[in-house]
Amino acid sequence: MNTPTHTAEDILEPDLPIIDPHHHLWDLRPMLGMFPEPHHHFVAALVDNAHYTFDQLHAHLTTGHNIIGTVFMECGAFYNGAYGDALKPVGEVEFVNGVAAQSASGLYGPSRYCAGIVGHANLMLGSEAGAVLDALHAAAPRRFKGIRHAGAWDADANVLGPPFHHPEGLYRDATFRQGFAELGKRGMTFDAWVLEPQLPDVIDLARAFPDQPICLDHCGTPVGVSAYKGKLHERFDEWRRNIHELAKCENVVVKLGGLAMAFCALPEDGPAADHGSEHLAALWRPYIETCIEAFGPDRAMFESNYPVDYWGADYAVLWNAFKRLTRSASADEKAALFAGTAARFYGIEDLLG
Repeated sequence: MNTPTHTAEDILEPDLPIIDPHHHLWDLRPMLGMFPEPHHHFVAALVDNAHYTFDQLHAHLTTGHNIIGTVFMECGAFYNGAYGDALKPVGEVEFVNGVAAQSASGLYGPSRYCAGIVGHANLMLGSEAGAVLDALHAAAPRRFKGIRHAGAWDADANVLGPPFHHPEGLYRDATFRQGFAELGKRGMTFDAWVLEPQLPDVIDLARAFPDQPICLDHCGTPVGVSAYKGKLHERFDEWRRNIHELAKCENVVVKLGGLAMAFCALPEDGPAADHGSEHLAALWRPYIETCIEAFGPDRAMFESNYPVDYWGADYAVLWNAFKRLTRSASADEKAALFAGTAARFYGIEDLLG
């Protein structure tokens, strides 16, 4: 993995227990040819982290913060085509369950990597998605928690690039919602990834399924690239209004992070700039504080989104920035934001001892 040199920072509050509820594992090296030329900086970040499996994860999680456990988030890795198109995501869960077992052996320290696993099922299968959900659960019965079916879309295809562009209005589609209903029958979670202009789609989905646990990823993904370049400030009030509206849905929690993705332009200049945690905390403060104000600490959780957020932040610096943003929080509030909310939402309370 081609990693730039970062200026080391002292670890803030090194004893604070953290559950990182959102990271990926992949080996993109055989797939790099499918990605377009890096007209979008996000692709360059992927190339730098084309191989991100156990060793790379372990290296980041042992940089000094007290990471007691993690949750893996689906990313289309290690699909097994031999299972057929609908069931090929089972291969990803099988792979990650092996990584979790490797960590659970204790040979690599006390932290429990991938204690929770969020996979993918194509909910556009409608009610037939239930069979896929059952197969995913069978692949990791003690660790599988739910799925993410991303809905990120924009009229400007350059905002996301072809590999990350999903159908318009996916979360409002009747067939999608038939598949979505299968989650509730099995007590599974749902992670929603959309771009900021699509937040009303998540609001509508949450209202339609008030008993379904939903996690909004990446603060709702503010966008600052392509057609949105230079418009973060202009769109902030609309983003904030939608965040507060979504927070009225008590079945929804929010992940505080993802802001170091290239999509967000927070920062705009990427990993080579080597920004420190004070600078990053200042950039992210309006978004993080708004989300905590809207949802409260018991419905919000910090996330690394690694290695994608490698674009804007070193792993150790990332968590230092989050800790700077919660300096005035109480011990109970910090316990929720850094571990408790994630443990409860994903059903991994045993990590808290």
